[in-house]
Amino acid sequence: MKKWLNVFEQNKRFQATLIGAYIAITFASLYLAQKSVIAFLLLLSSLLVLYFTTFSNRVKWVIGILVLSVLLPLAASQGEAYQSYMEVATLVGIYIAMALGLNIVVGLAGLLDLGFVAFFAIGAYTYGIFATAQANNFMPFGKYPLSGESFWIFLIIGCVIAAIFGVLLGIPVLRVKGDYLAIVTLGFGEIIRIIFNNLDKPVNITNGAMGLASVQPPKLFGIEFMYPSQFYYVVLVILLLTIFIVRRLEYSKIGRAWKAVRENEIAAQAMGIPLVRTKLMAFAVGASFSGMMGVVFAAKQTFVDPTSFTLLESITILVMVILGGMGSVPGVILGAALVTILNLQVLTELTNWLNQLSLSGVVHIPDALSPAKMQRFIFGLILIGFALYRPQGLLPAKNPRFDEKELKSGVTNVADGKEGAKGVYFNG
Repeated sequence: MKKWLNVFEQNKRFQATLIGAYIAITFASLYLAQKSVIAFLLLLSSLLVLYFTTFSNRVKWVIGILVLSVLLPLAASQGEAYQSYMEVATLVGIYIAMALGLNIVVGLAGLLDLGFVAFFAIGAYTYGIFATAQANNFMPFGKYPLSGESFWIFLIIGCVIAAIFGVLLGIPVLRVKGDYLAIVTLGFGEIIRIIFNNLDKPVNITNGAMGLASVQPPKLFGIEFMYPSQFYYVVLVILLLTIFIVRRLEYSKIGRAWKAVRENEIAAQAMGIPLVRTKLMAFAVGASFSGMMGVVFAAKQTFVDPTSFTLLESITILVMVILGGMGSVPGVILGAALVTILNLQVLTELTNWLNQLSLSGVVHIPDALSPAKMQRFIFGLILIGFALYRPQGLLPAKNPRFDEKELKSGVTNVADGKEGAKGVYFNG
């Protein structure tokens, strides 16, 4: 088996043929099937197959963007389930971006955050208040709701405001860590939700438990974004930008500082890493991605209320990070996609299928074991299975590898009075 795997890894032409045939077959299946969840998932899984090939990163990016921006929407557009497919894909993109933000806090910096959905709520309400007539209740100037063109500005505003609240959260929690940090962040998330739920008195700012309805949809060049297929491209662009920024941060100076703090705070501080600034930066950067996607969520749903930002949402995002592999960008992307698709499509379709069998009399399912009630139970069993057999995550984080010969040659060069190109290696 290892011999065949080695041959596969070395033969790029065979890899190209295999991935090309796989994408073509799954594209044709979804194009012709009209409505097929299996074909939709198989086409999406081509990105995972592409990840395990040995092509250069540039080639992988080009093929991946081609699949997501052209092939997937084109294949799904031929059936009546087009908008439902795009709805799922859009929500997958939103949750991936949020999971990547939480991965900075939890996976890279090692700061357990159970109130991450609060920043999502802040971004959603930031746009929702001003994109409805709600702002007329407390704003002394301006005419509201703002037009859909303001959505693009609010993407930046939501990002900045969420980052500010991330810093405000980070300041009081710098003294605590571990379980106490989790409790403090959990309390922060609940406080934000309760504030939004009760901020209708004495001045009605959030409309309380009634929420904000009729949020203005985005507009661009006179085109109004109303359908999931339109929001899909907005989310795709933001997601690609998020992945690029996160990857750059991971291997930057601040990224290495986050990892050092995660491994040992005392040692990191002894090496000259500013502990306060590093932690606050992690909270701010992670929160900014969540705030930006909150703006998108409010515009897409056209309705915002506190029930969308519960503790369960924070835990779900944390599950995405842990399931994929903490600190691993590809792992977090895979984990977020799997959890979202399981909840929105796979388990829902399984529930509908079992309900149809029960109604037609093929099988008899007791009310206590009805699929609708057992959906979360099945999801929990799946998570337990992953935790038992893949405790490091589906795609664990990989540490950089160094060539020992090149490092030793660096020692020789230094001994000869020349600095090695690949760094210096000391034998103690």
